[in-house]
Amino acid sequence: MKLLLVAVGRLKAGPERELVTRYAERCVASGRKIGFSSFEMREIDESRARRPEDRKAEEATAIESLLPAQAKIVCLDERGSALSSEDFAKKLGVWRDSGAGCCALVIGGPDGLDRSLREKADLALAFGAMTWPHQIVRALAAEQIFRAMTILSGHPYHRA
Repeated sequence: MKLLLVAVGRLKAGPERELVTRYAERCVASGRKIGFSSFEMREIDESRARRPEDRKAEEATAIESLLPAQAKIVCLDERGSALSSEDFAKKLGVWRDSGAGCCALVIGGPDGLDRSLREKADLALAFGAMTWPHQIVRALAAEQIFRAMTILSGHPYHRA
């Protein structure tokens, strides 16, 4: 199964991008052995529309254009479920084992994700009740994907 991290906005060069890249490389190296063919980050520009509703709608259209047909969609959203790392790993494992070709974790822009995209999601996931900067959310998402792979493979990285 292919893994995508799709985000609104572009990460600048710096420690956040380096951290996401480091976890992406770990995901690629670890994932092949357990049925995850690739890990890729895709970024779209923030909409310049005046109204938040219009910005979110434009960004949702751009995000959807990057998603393969039949992709499992995980929207990172403050209204989502707060899963444990083990439960997130199980979810990825079930999708992989059921033949899903792709799983995309989607991070919205400053205004969040459009309702239409959240309604299409297979999972709405929250990293707690706090609001996190988008650069940090990307690193958290990449790390949790790597952690899920280590859980699925029985690697001792996750010591819960």
